[in-house]
Amino acid sequence: GISVHALLTELAAAQAVGEHGLIALDWHSGNRSVLVDHELTGVLVGMTLATRPPEIYRALVEATAYGALRIIERLEEYGIAVEEIVNCGGIAEKSPFTMQIYADICDRPMKISRSAQTCALGAAIFGAVAGGAFPDVPSAQAKMTGVKETVFTPIPAHRAVYDELYAIYRELHDAFGLGGSCELGSVMKRLRAIRAGASTGSL
Repeated sequence: GISVHALLTELAAAQAVGEHGLIALDWHSGNRSVLVDHELTGVLVGMTLATRPPEIYRALVEATAYGALRIIERLEEYGIAVEEIVNCGGIAEKSPFTMQIYADICDRPMKISRSAQTCALGAAIFGAVAGGAFPDVPSAQAKMTGVKETVFTPIPAHRAVYDELYAIYRELHDAFGLGGSCELGSVMKRLRAIRAGASTGSL
């Protein structure tokens, strides 16, 4: 009685962090940032005969969040502090599951834009300034934009496991994306250990 996507989300949300034992690189259309290499491809590590579609789905959602964290880290390497993130669009509006994963992995509050049509709102802001309703863009933004009351904050218990998983993600990211050295022989066993800990609740 529900869509396949809704079912995948429901089943994926019921998993403990790390329970699937997977790490993905979501480079199915290359990597735009920070590697800027369209010839890179997707990777999924840790599958077994017991791996199921909701686990793969969750690993792919997590991969997008790991990629976002890597972009945040790059910004901060160049002196740009990223303290909070305002999300907009369909996923932000419709997927609390995804927003919580982003908060946990990125370790920052995830806010949601008050407007579901942020591109149109941006155009309206510039139109309002051009039409003389506001003296400048910051003034228009202050009056015309905002965030919803719902804020997704990092869950400390999730953070610890995601730190381990992100370390593995970074190793694979650098090995495949930058040609860096990585002790690949340990990756699958480390994922199994994380999965075992999540399954027994010892993490």
